[in-house]
Amino acid sequence: MMQKTLVLTGGSSGIGLAIAAKFEASGFHVFNLDIQPGAHGTFIECDVTDHDSVCNVVANIAHNHTIDVLICNAGKHMSANIESTSEADLLALFNLNVKGAFSATQSVLPSMKARGAGVILYIASEQALVAKTNSFAYNLSKHALASMAKTTALDYAKFNIRANALCPGTIETPLYHNAINRYCEQSGADKAAVHADEAASQPLGRIGQPEEVAAMAYFLASDEASFVTGSLQVMDGGYTAG
Repeated sequence: MMQKTLVLTGGSSGIGLAIAAKFEASGFHVFNLDIQPGAHGTFIECDVTDHDSVCNVVANIAHNHTIDVLICNAGKHMSANIESTSEADLLALFNLNVKGAFSATQSVLPSMKARGAGVILYIASEQALVAKTNSFAYNLSKHALASMAKTTALDYAKFNIRANALCPGTIETPLYHNAINRYCEQSGADKAAVHADEAASQPLGRIGQPEEVAAMAYFLASDEASFVTGSLQVMDGGYTAG
């Protein structure tokens, strides 16, 4: 059987690192497009905010490999309400979180269409469904990814290309710890107490792990999920259920 190929953006840390490890362990050839090396897959230095760079990298991969799965994971968090969000902040966050996914998707579609198969997965957030305070731009970007999943699913279903958004809740990643560290520095709060409060705010009473998100990503990319497209798959410990 021919080895399957995953193109992954932001696969060097956090959820992306766990996804790269899961797919690599499952026999995929993983191409990790990131600005810093990761521990799994073939690292290709690529700033996904640079449209031409993404297009060139994906074209080179497609020239030698069949791209079976694209996972758009590269992104960053920002804590601010709309008044505290500068135009530069908004554009920088959208360039990474949204334009990066746009560029990667647009780049893989020709080869997927030609083959008549493919899976595209956007790592969105529970914030694609609900709002949180001081999360204006980040929330907006995750809603955009949910929309991208839905429209791409409808436009390319005739080519047997599936698109979904995976919407994790609070997951213990470097991004999560950095956000808590910034909050504690600004507020003087105790980090252990803040972490405990975050866990307690989840109906399941704990923070999610990157490996759990990776397992769901692998399922959505597999043939077992062949009838799943245009969906927002929430895994947030029950946070949005209420």
